[in-house]
Amino acid sequence: MTRKFLATLVAGAFAVAAGGLSSAAHAAGGHDHDPHGAAHALKLNAGKKWATDEALREGMTKIRDAVDADLSAIHRGKLSSAQYDALGARIETQVGYIVSHCKLDPQADEALHVILADLGAGNEVLRGQKPGVRRSAGVVKVVQALDRYAEYFEHPGWKAPKAAH
Repeated sequence: MTRKFLATLVAGAFAVAAGGLSSAAHAAGGHDHDPHGAAHALKLNAGKKWATDEALREGMTKIRDAVDADLSAIHRGKLSSAQYDALGARIETQVGYIVSHCKLDPQADEALHVILADLGAGNEVLRGQKPGVRRSAGVVKVVQALDRYAEYFEHPGWKAPKAAH
């Protein structure tokens, strides 16, 4: 996977969210790994977690911290629409930072693509862009993506937020 594809994937996912995202791969178009645009399964690096770089660790930590800051209010049902939107904007900013600054080998980049697509899907829901779906369900998806990140990527000291929904 190329960095251009990853940037297109993430930008496309966030750009079309208001109109409904059928799939992150479809939004990116031109993906050379799968002509049908199906998401790739996550896999470890020969049984080990993928290496990370400072940009990836920084961006993912800021996403985790943003979720942690609002999690108590989310659990109590007290986060306003504007606060959900602000959380979504913080997540989107950090995903953009990761795409712009993260330098991983191609296989690690491919695994990261899956995590970022999951973050995009969760962010779409938490920003209220899926009518009939509670915004808190989007936060759950984001937390699940963060948990998967921890499962597949080496990030010393990582602590994922807890979603008790």
